Amino acid sequence: MSRTYTDEGTGDALLLVHGHPFDRSMWAPQIAEFSRTHRVVAPDLRGYGSAPIAAGTRATLLGDFAEDVRALADALGIERFTLGGLSMGGQIVMECYRLFPERIDGLVLADTFPAAETPEGRAARDAMADRLLREGMKGYADEVLDKMVAPYAEESVRVHVHRMMTSTRPEGAAAALRGRAQRRDYQALLTTVDVPTLVVVGRDDTYTPVADAEAMHAAIPGSTLTVVESAAHMPNLEQPAVFDAALRGLLDRVAARAKA
Repeated sequence: MSRTYTDEGTGDALLLVHGHPFDRSMWAPQIAEFSRTHRVVAPDLRGYGSAPIAAGTRATLLGDFAEDVRALADALGIERFTLGGLSMGGQIVMECYRLFPERIDGLVLADTFPAAETPEGRAARDAMADRLLREGMKGYADEVLDKMVAPYAEESVRVHVHRMMTSTRPEGAAAALRGRAQRRDYQALLTTVDVPTLVVVGRDDTYTPVADAEAMHAAIPGSTLTVVESAAHMPNLEQPAVFDAALRGLLDRVAARAKA
């Protein structure tokens, strides 16, 4: 079996959690940039990329993913880390902060939102899970590509994102959808965050609009907000230089706090 995570560089640790239905290659620009100064770890979540999922798994809860993050950090001997995630990955980051805040030195919440699922949303996620198992990933990937990355994004980015989506196993994606439908509300948790936090969102993101990011920024004490122009749901790939500059600023804040 191929290794299910990337671990590159040395120094303070930065763990990056991918979204749905992607894999750790979505962080390729950030791994290349930040492994020059940090130890960057990016796992494939269970059921995505090269990571297996147990046969017959109906639902993978955010708590399951969070415990996988903690177990990987333990296995790699990483006690403390800055933790970032995009979309579903951001919700996993929030669950990690709920479960083990003492391990986390900084947070990156990218193109995500903290509210629990609505009844309509739960029904939609369950229906999509059934559809993916029935039809596979391609039809879904074709439909949502222009929302994941903007239509004006570079073709190489669009190809990469579409390839990640169509390469995802339907069983893993469906289990995550069902688990995500059951997620808790993290809005109160955000008001308790006491580590440097970056909230970032693409200006043209329709899944998690700028207003959602602004509300998270307002809720998290001392957080910073970056709205990335000319980007939709994946600004780290669509505008990596802008995303990386914001992330570098957060890592500088984390380092300054550690020295204070």
